[in-house]
Amino acid sequence: MKKTSGLTLASSVYEAIRLDIIEGRCRPGEKLQFDFLRDRYDAGISPIREALSRLHADGWVVREEQRGFRVADISRDELLELVRTRVLIEGLAVREAIALDDVESEEHLVLAFHRLGKQHRYLSDETRLRNPEWETRHRQFHMALFRGCKLKWIVQYCEQLFDLAERYRLLAAAVYPERKEKEEHREILEAYLAGDAERVQSLLSAHYQTTVDTILQSRFSDATAEIDA
Repeated sequence: MKKTSGLTLASSVYEAIRLDIIEGRCRPGEKLQFDFLRDRYDAGISPIREALSRLHADGWVVREEQRGFRVADISRDELLELVRTRVLIEGLAVREAIALDDVESEEHLVLAFHRLGKQHRYLSDETRLRNPEWETRHRQFHMALFRGCKLKWIVQYCEQLFDLAERYRLLAAAVYPERKEKEEHREILEAYLAGDAERVQSLLSAHYQTTVDTILQSRFSDATAEIDA
């Protein structure tokens, strides 16, 4: 981690810890010891404290009085609320994007779908190791869906919601059943290009529901629940 200004280093530590939380290397409820953080991220106390304060403000970690910081827990209720919020907010963003009828935004979405389709989800079907390139392309496709709305605050909020939901998805990635994700993404793309915002929102809800069911069965014991969109 390049040591430039304190602010730059704190930002680097913030992103590194956030990524480790999203990808499950820092587990829910895990205590974040300063000695461990110093060694892992090659940074001093000040940038680490700054990074942890920002992570706390953004909901990634929890500050406990006299006990320091720990990774935020996960819960069934938070997952359901998070995904319902995604469906509502992304549905609004897609509606705005389609209304703008911006050719460049459509081209970005088509290209994102094409690039995603070139990647296999796993590096190996036997080991089911996640393919980092697929993960990157998958995020880019979903980002392209709502960035066409041209509304900065909605775009930023959608990105934040995606990352929060991604944490849940990756924690259950090892037990994911086979599914026709490429066809799910294709249907979403075709509805977008057809200008059918209602269908895009409905398809997104179904797309996320499949993921939610898997996460609930993997991480929580009380079966499934419907996303109320």
